Amino acid sequence: MSFTPPSYPYERLDGLKSIASMHEGGAIDCSIGTPVDAPPEFVVTELAKATGARGYPPSAGTPRYREAASGWLGRCFNVEVAPSQLAACVGTKEFVASLAHYLHLRRDDRDTVLYPAISYPTYAMGAALARLRAVPVPMSGGTLDLGAIDPEDAARALVLWSNSPSNPTGHLDDLGAAAQWGREHDVLVASDECYADYTWKDHPRTILEHGSDNVLALHSISKRSNLAGVRAGFYAGDADVVAYLRLVRQHAGMMVAAPVQAAVALAYDDDAHVETQREVYYRRLNVLGDALREAGVSCPPPQGSFYLWCAREGMDGWQLAAWLAEVSGLVVSPGELYGPEGGNFARIAMVQPDERIELAAARLKDSA
Repeated sequence: MSFTPPSYPYERLDGLKSIASMHEGGAIDCSIGTPVDAPPEFVVTELAKATGARGYPPSAGTPRYREAASGWLGRCFNVEVAPSQLAACVGTKEFVASLAHYLHLRRDDRDTVLYPAISYPTYAMGAALARLRAVPVPMSGGTLDLGAIDPEDAARALVLWSNSPSNPTGHLDDLGAAAQWGREHDVLVASDECYADYTWKDHPRTILEHGSDNVLALHSISKRSNLAGVRAGFYAGDADVVAYLRLVRQHAGMMVAAPVQAAVALAYDDDAHVETQREVYYRRLNVLGDALREAGVSCPPPQGSFYLWCAREGMDGWQLAAWLAEVSGLVVSPGELYGPEGGNFARIAMVQPDERIELAAARLKDSA
């Protein structure tokens, strides 16, 4: 085989799960960011109608789907994006993993993917799947250190990824600076904004506030509405890039199921259920964050997302994860899964019901 896929990162956590499960009441798995709370009932009701299930759905998204996404962008970010400047994707992970490949077909003189040094691993994997160079960009204060990009890497760059709010750190990036850097270097900037609804510092931000030329914003319904299982999202931005991706993805057969499009359009129309979910995540972050700090773990409140990015003096991320499993039953993700620079940290996702988060907090307090 000329390409051997690496092990999936979260498959490495079985040992931690065994340790955590020894607690009375069992393990509390906060390792993967899979929503646990109920999606909106009206969305589930619409999904059950199976609207449009007999025919092939439009790959770019139905007019109704794209209008709903456009309307949400206007309400959430106060930006005007025409429905023609956005298109559906089958969840955002497949888009992240395939973007570099499709862009390289369009522009084969560039062979490098730039991505945050501490980040969701699929940015780098997308480069590997396209047989391109993956070059991490150092972080400074939680934002991309654009000045640290080697000029030779910039000249070869096909795309620069930003992720704000960040998975795993919860930091907010300087999206205006990223957009400006991309235009100065003729590099497309892809801004993964799927946690934007859970922005705690100031208000939600999008790179589209800084114009649409040479940028894409990527959004997902998975976290916003607890609908990770339906696999739906959208990308928006530069009209030429969106038009190109719409066509190539149509040829590739990338289509969000029609019943899903009908249901997700309703979810994008409604903001009340997101406000309710924001309160849930904010409460969990505070309950567990306070308990961790009392137990000697450093975990500043995140600027966004529903993750705590933690460290403990004298421990690397795997040691911290093992300690948390032993004393609290928490299963968390060692930061090394998100790049070598995350090696001394661990990520904790607020994806257990309140009573389980409170149980973890009580166990931590008992250990202190």
